[in-house]
Amino acid sequence: MNTTTTFEKSSIANMPSKYGQFKIRAYKEGNQEHLAIFTENFEQQESPLVRIHSECLTGDTLGSIKCDCNNQLHKALKLIALEGGLIIYHRQEGRNIGLLNKVNAYALQDQGRNTIEANVELGFKPDQRTYDVVKEIFNDFHLTKIRLLTNNPAKVDVVKGLNVEITERVPVIIDPNPHNEGYLKVKKEQMGHIF
Repeated sequence: MNTTTTFEKSSIANMPSKYGQFKIRAYKEGNQEHLAIFTENFEQQESPLVRIHSECLTGDTLGSIKCDCNNQLHKALKLIALEGGLIIYHRQEGRNIGLLNKVNAYALQDQGRNTIEANVELGFKPDQRTYDVVKEIFNDFHLTKIRLLTNNPAKVDVVKGLNVEITERVPVIIDPNPHNEGYLKVKKEQMGHIF
């Protein structure tokens, strides 16, 4: 991880939502800005529920069903509103290739490539994400034990690498649809996601 990265953070603000009352804090990392979305009580929990959610403008905001991002985000918001916890909204669009390249990758997928093949054909690694800001947020909230809400073994490894104990991995099970079956198959078979 890059130890020379500098971060700025915002004040904490209230964010009422359709799922319940949250608080938010923004973190600036270079040109990227990320969000911590959390419940009031989560820091008092011995092992709070935490999700590191990778930004997906097309899914999260526009409702694309080519992926499972929107469903995963909203399932996490509902669960964390009920149980207490934290969502890190990790703003590294398209596994950190950016929106323009993500749309180019979509065009290659329209021609038959899968998500990994499209990224590689565009000159990127299958997954370009970095997690320095996650470390910053975990340190900011003094997190040492969490229940991690993920299907992604790479995120399990990231958290373990930050010396944060994962007391439970909580899967995020989403029903597939005809538009994302291939995407989910690649995540499972080539990226090791556990559903």
